[in-house]
Amino acid sequence: MKEITPKEVQQRLEAGEALNIIDVREVHEYASGHIPGAVNIPLGLLPVRMNELSKDIPYIVVCLAGGRSAQATELLDRNGFDATNMSGGMSAWEGKVE
Repeated sequence: MKEITPKEVQQRLEAGEALNIIDVREVHEYASGHIPGAVNIPLGLLPVRMNELSKDIPYIVVCLAGGRSAQATELLDRNGFDATNMSGGMSAWEGKVE
């Protein structure tokens, strides 16, 4: 499984890179603060919402501490998506939130 650090994600965003970030936390967790531009697809809904994603786009997957996003990254990988887990999750995020 591919991983990226929160700092690397922050640096890429600050450099103006457009990233496709999926936040797999529950709706109320996402609402309390998330990476700008991140799309919320709770882990439990990911199997039925994968059809909303493109296999031609790389995704960075985020949760609170890195556990749920690791599960989501593995699920996406098994289904042919290019997914990378953000290690440490939002607990390690120091960038902007919305």
